[in-house]
Amino acid sequence: MNRSKIVATINNAKIFREIVNEFGSFYNYLKSFTSTSVIYEIGITSSDLSDAISKDLKKRHMKYVGTTIIYSFLQAIGMVYSHERD
Repeated sequence: MNRSKIVATINNAKIFREIVNEFGSFYNYLKSFTSTSVIYEIGITSSDLSDAISKDLKKRHMKYVGTTIIYSFLQAIGMVYSHERD
């Protein structure tokens, strides 16, 4: 890993803590963009939701938080379900 990614990781961790302090948890931060219900979407790699979260994190000066990465994160934590319902 190059030095800039290490610096970005440290910076992102500090911003993450600021978000937790502001919202009580990172989950509460995510809920501020949407309800707690699962979003069902198939065949896409980004959405209006991931665009909005990515934009806000970038505004807070996080690095490596593009909309596709955020969308994958939302899938990983179960906020976005990208499989057939059946």
